[in-house]
Amino acid sequence: MRVAILDVGASSARLDLVTLRPHRPLHASVTVKYRTGLSTAVAPDGTIGAEPVEQLCRAVAAAVRTARRSGARELIAFATSVVRDAPDQQQVLDRVEAASGVRLGFLTGRQDARLTYLAARAWSGPDAGELVLADIGGGTVEVAGGSGPEADWALSLPLGARRLTLAALPDDPPCHDHVTALREHVAAALAAQLGEHLAEPARFRALATSRTFAQLARLTRPHRAPERLTLRRGAVRAVIPLLAAMPAADRARLDGVSASRARHILAGAIVAEALMDTFRLSRLHLCPWALREGVALRRREQLELSCPAEDIDHLRHPLPGR
Repeated sequence: MRVAILDVGASSARLDLVTLRPHRPLHASVTVKYRTGLSTAVAPDGTIGAEPVEQLCRAVAAAVRTARRSGARELIAFATSVVRDAPDQQQVLDRVEAASGVRLGFLTGRQDARLTYLAARAWSGPDAGELVLADIGGGTVEVAGGSGPEADWALSLPLGARRLTLAALPDDPPCHDHVTALREHVAAALAAQLGEHLAEPARFRALATSRTFAQLARLTRPHRAPERLTLRRGAVRAVIPLLAAMPAADRARLDGVSASRARHILAGAIVAEALMDTFRLSRLHLCPWALREGVALRRREQLELSCPAEDIDHLRHPLPGR
């Protein structure tokens, strides 16, 4: 069965075209990205507004057209916290539906964490043992852990890079006191929320997903070193004061930092550092599979077992043949 999975975020709408066969590996044939531009256009109170909504409509409509042309029989479409938490959420959803014919749905933060864990576990293989997964988004941070295919615990915390930037780092570049206060706040919040889930680092494997982690890994890798899938705590700690001293325009010129995340990469680095401090990790390994792969795995499981999937059923849209 050919399925299109559309993940609408603050920077882009990403469409995966996936062939799902019961008891067979996932086969993603195409991934297409459409710019949404919401990461730099959302108002401080989270309102999206008319002009960025039009860009969002164009992105979603283009993705839906691609899904139809590809021969996908079904579209699974959802938006992240940038739309989910917007004060004008209903107006945004109405406008996108009118433009594309698809009403975007939402996953809860814990559903997001559990599905991302599902993907990370599948990517790691059956012998991975105890696993902890972290994902830094724009509005939230998802953390989950477990020793089997499904997470034993999952949390979603309001510590996303965009959210923290808007709330705590209003200046560009930020003042030293604001950066210090944010580091203290994030460290305290993570310690309070994750305390009961902490274990000796030797007992689990720690994985990270998201573009924020990937950009930090590229930014902090040694000069001329090849691309790698590891983020080191010491390197993140060292780069925080350098990012804090730069305006966003200068950060966007750094190797690995995209223009859409340049304003928020400092807050992302602060969260990454605090996560590693909290779990007492010297490094995190990056996992290329994340939420969209988790959604695909859940849908494949549903096809195998012929059972409902409460976390994704409300996101599914049939795509009639051309």
